[in-house]
Amino acid sequence: MSEIEFNNQLLSIERSLLKFAYIFTQKKEDAKDLVQETLLKGLLNRDKYVNIENFKAWIFTILRNTFINNYRRYSIQNTFRYQTEESSYIHHAEVSGSDDPHSAYSFLEMTQIVEQLNEKFRIPFKMHFQGYKYQEIAEALNLNIGTVKSRIFLSRKKLQKQLDI
Repeated sequence: MSEIEFNNQLLSIERSLLKFAYIFTQKKEDAKDLVQETLLKGLLNRDKYVNIENFKAWIFTILRNTFINNYRRYSIQNTFRYQTEESSYIHHAEVSGSDDPHSAYSFLEMTQIVEQLNEKFRIPFKMHFQGYKYQEIAEALNLNIGTVKSRIFLSRKKLQKQLDI
């Protein structure tokens, strides 16, 4: 494929890339940035595209992998460690999802209720809420995966009872 054909194909799928990027980012400006980064990577790696049948799939894979790598990089930058007597675990910085006063109050109320949980229930629950997988929590806290699942389940039940959900 010549350089001109490559560039034309790249530009012809830009709109589709933007729609696909929006699915990941949920923000128009972030989606545009992701597409721009993807197009740049596509251009820089043109030599690695060797007559693959589906050009569109190749570029979409670059976009998806770019998003995943950026997400992981962001997650690592916003991570710090907690040290407890029994073990240590990783904690991601919490970001409030809404500026609505009612949501903030509910979030604060729920946070207070979570903080009242016994430590052996609170730590696995908070880690799970922050996006850790059961296996990751089990390894970080040196527990069996069944114990982690049980503690998270029981934490949810306690919270539901206190919040009358």
